[in-house]
Amino acid sequence: MFNYSGMIVWQLFANALTESSNSLLIDKQLITKVYFPRLIVPISAVLASLLDFLISLLVFGPILIHYRIVPAPTTMILPLLVILALLVALGVGLWLGALNVKYRDVRYTIGFLVQFWFLATPIAYPASVVPGRWRILYALNPMVGIVEGFRWALRGNGNAPVLLLAVSFCVTIAVLTSGLYYFRKMEDTFADFI
Repeated sequence: MFNYSGMIVWQLFANALTESSNSLLIDKQLITKVYFPRLIVPISAVLASLLDFLISLLVFGPILIHYRIVPAPTTMILPLLVILALLVALGVGLWLGALNVKYRDVRYTIGFLVQFWFLATPIAYPASVVPGRWRILYALNPMVGIVEGFRWALRGNGNAPVLLLAVSFCVTIAVLTSGLYYFRKMEDTFADFI
């Protein structure tokens, strides 16, 4: 239960990040032939990953029933956490997607980045194992607050990870804003590099 609840939100993030990072090269014929807002391509890749997430949630339902776990009223904030995970994936995906167009070798590093990020996120372990003095620094990984918040929202027991979620939210906004800025800056050169 503990691991699967972390894996659901992680898979959403990892799929969205991978797909949005590679989306511009996958749709290169469309980008070179017709002008349209290029931002639509990575956004659609991120939104497409929601289908896999919904299927994972359908599998999660029988697991909850089997273990006789009743979701808490705090499950109402799960959609906000899902949106936050998608925004992180979009922000990083915009950065990597724009870099991927210019430097084609970036696509080979995306898998390593996702694996390293997985190890730096509390999927198989709780964030509480990180010593208190390092927890704020650890929370700079925006997925820490999202995964811990997702688990808390499902169970509703214990204290809400407010500090982790606040740091995750701030980092997400920074990553998304900078990703949008860099993507817009490079957007005019995409057709030239592709």
